[in-house]
Amino acid sequence: MRFAIVAARWHGEMTERLTLGARRAFAERDAGPVETIQVPGAFELPIAARAAAMSGRVDAVIALGVVIRGDTPHFDHVAGQAASGLMSVALSTGVPVLFGVITADTVEQAEIRSADNDDNKGYEAAIAAIELVAELRRFGSSDPKVVGA
Repeated sequence: MRFAIVAARWHGEMTERLTLGARRAFAERDAGPVETIQVPGAFELPIAARAAAMSGRVDAVIALGVVIRGDTPHFDHVAGQAASGLMSVALSTGVPVLFGVITADTVEQAEIRSADNDDNKGYEAAIAAIELVAELRRFGSSDPKVVGA
C-alpha cells in the first residue's frame, strides 16, 4: 500500500503531531511508502489531495490540518470547503481521501485531538486509510487507482 499525507502548515505544531500520529500508524502496520505534501492551510488541502490522487503513485490520501473557530464566519467557510473539496476529490478520482482535519471550537479541543496517543486524529485517519484500501482490494474494486494495480 502506498499513501500520501497532505498536511496544512497552519497551526503547525498540532498539524505536525497529526502527521507524526499518521506516520506512527503506518509504521506499526508496516504500511507504506508514505509521501508528504505540505500546503499553507486547510483550504488548500483539496487541490494538493487531488494532485496526489491523480499521480497514480498512491492508494489513498490522508488530509491533515487544524481549523479553530474564531469570532467570524471564516471557520465555517474553511472547514466546509475543505471537507467538501476532499470528498469531491475522492469521488472524482476513485482514490480514497481520509479526513484527518480537526475542526474545533477551542485550541484546547484541538490540542486534545492532536495529542501523542491513539486518539490522535492523524493516527485514526491513517488506520482508516489502511483498512479502507484493504477492504476495497478485498471487495475487488475495478478501479486500478483504488486497488493499487
